[in-house]
Amino acid sequence: MKNKSLYWVTVAGLALALGACASKPPVQEEVATAPPPPATPSARPTPTPSAPPTSQVVGPAPGTVQDFIVNVGDRVYFDTDAYNLDSRDMATLDRQVAWLKAYPNVTIIVAGNCDERGTREYNLGLGERRANSVKDYLVSQGISSARVETISYGKERPIDGRSTPEAWEQNRNSQSQIIDGAVG
Repeated sequence: MKNKSLYWVTVAGLALALGACASKPPVQEEVATAPPPPATPSARPTPTPSAPPTSQVVGPAPGTVQDFIVNVGDRVYFDTDAYNLDSRDMATLDRQVAWLKAYPNVTIIVAGNCDERGTREYNLGLGERRANSVKDYLVSQGISSARVETISYGKERPIDGRSTPEAWEQNRNSQSQIIDGAVG
């Protein structure tokens, strides 16, 4: 008898539990409401004039060393054992020419650099030829030779100190550095 009553109590409990899970929340009826009355015209407050927006300089200020590096480009890159300029180099140098013409009091030094391969003497000579090819191009485009100095660092000032082809590619360059006359 005890087992039967326990059976019926269990069945009743399961039925209640299942019935509670299967129920849906009661549906609420929507009550129709009247639209709000149209707004009556009222006097609008006159907006207070504000100061005109100020223009903000994004990036380096014009005429600065950072402007030259970021917006113009201060380096051109060379192939192995080469000092000739390609069209990409000339595009960078054309931007340098335009910038130098816009800031005629600026003087620069062009540093010729090489990768670590080769002797010190060979790389100093190659770096000098690289720096001179950049100077010659700038002068041919109308920049006074008095505004452009050159120096060769050979392999002494690498950008990337690793001994990999990628590092060597970065280290074969000429860098134009502003030495006088920049705005800031």
